[in-house]
Amino acid sequence: MRAVDFAPLLRSSIGFENINRLVDFATRGDGDAYPPYNIEKLGDGAYRISMAVAGFSREELDLTVQDNVLVVIGRAGDTPENAGREFLHRGIAKRAFERRFQLADTIKVTGAGYENGLLNIDLVREVPEHKKPRRIAIDGVTPADATSDTRDAA
Repeated sequence: MRAVDFAPLLRSSIGFENINRLVDFATRGDGDAYPPYNIEKLGDGAYRISMAVAGFSREELDLTVQDNVLVVIGRAGDTPENAGREFLHRGIAKRAFERRFQLADTIKVTGAGYENGLLNIDLVREVPEHKKPRRIAIDGVTPADATSDTRDAA
């Protein structure tokens, strides 16, 4: 696989020092696609990750968020309900996994639920006031003030 040089794209970027790490992570590919998952947009700034974790109980799943990384861990152990059972065919994959999702600074995990073999993780985009776009006045004159000044002068 060839390495891609993103240096020309980064020359005009400020504050995106970790972009190379993110690009490497995205282009590396996903060697193990277990467990399968969906990411859906529910509305303006609301998202949901749905993971198919059939066979896992709530106690065998662990979710943590640290440094903008959501980590979902499934521990496949011998559970009391499986003790003494002999499987002739085991088609439902139940193996330990660790799935990581890189979150933007403005994405917060609001909750999680487990229903019908699906782990649903709800996320919301919360943009702080200091990160929202704002107009910058030039010489103390905002664009709205500038139009009113030119009308008054005429």
